[in-house]
Order: sequence, then structure tokens, then C-alpha cells
Amino acid sequence: MTDPHRTNLYLDVQRASSARDLPTDEQIRQWVTATLEGLREQAEVSVRIVDADESRALNHQYRGKDKPTNVLSFPAELPKGVDLPLLGDLVICAPVVASEAAEQHKAAPAHWAHMVVHGTLHLLGYDHIDDAEAEIMENLEVRVLARLGIADPYQPQEQAAD
Repeated sequence: MTDPHRTNLYLDVQRASSARDLPTDEQIRQWVTATLEGLREQAEVSVRIVDADESRALNHQYRGKDKPTNVLSFPAELPKGVDLPLLGDLVICAPVVASEAAEQHKAAPAHWAHMVVHGTLHLLGYDHIDDAEAEIMENLEVRVLARLGIADPYQPQEQAAD
């Protein structure tokens, strides 16, 4: 019998970044799976980790913003009647995630987890365009991250003493 709370995930991780200290495939799998838990039984997700140039180019092409960004989500657009577990693609910019983590005084793995959870929720159709949607999405992020043992990313982080 299949556990209805367990997600069967096919994950493709591509590393197109020169950054060091990137999360492992297993960490990414854990973060995506935790996000999908109870929401989706099967999913296919690609995660591409990139440098600033590729992120900037994609952000410019798809969002009209000429700068790199932390995470871009590309939900699968399947034709009507096609029932596949394809959820979509995430493109995460390693240098942006690293600099945000440092600026926000967050551990890099915790911020990576947040970006993967955030992007995966976008693939599921959640958004933060208006305040009501943002509150729903942020609450989901906080709950998923708490299950992973990660602090609320929307609360101020203590700065480490020098």
C-alpha cells in the first residue's frame, strides 16, 4: 500500500555553477520532498544551479528584469488531458543565495532550503503577488522548514558576535 503522505519524486539536479559548498542532491531531494508531502503523490522536478550570468539572462528573458535573482520557477505547462507527474523546473543562482544568506545572517544550508521550498511552492501554483497569497505561501514555507528543523526565515536572525 502506498503512503498517501509520501511523495514519489524523480529529481534531476544540474550544476552549472562554479560556486563551492553547494547543497548535495540528497539535501535538495529532502527539501523538495518535504514541500510536496501531503500535496502531491508523484512529481518530476529539475533543479539547475547556476551562476549570476545565466540567472540574469533567464530573469531578463522571462521576467523583464536585468539582474540575477535567487530562484526562478518554471511550472510545467502540460496540454489538457496529458496526465504526467511533471511539476517543472527550478533555476537557483548560487552566488545570489550565498550573498543573501550572508546579508541576512543565515546559515547557507538553511537559506538554500528556503529557496528550494519557495521555488517548489511556486511550481505547485502558490504565489505572493498580493498580501493574502503571500501570507498563505509564507505560512506554508515556515511549516515545511520547521519540519526540516529550520528556523522561520521571515524572523530577524541574530547576528553572530565578532
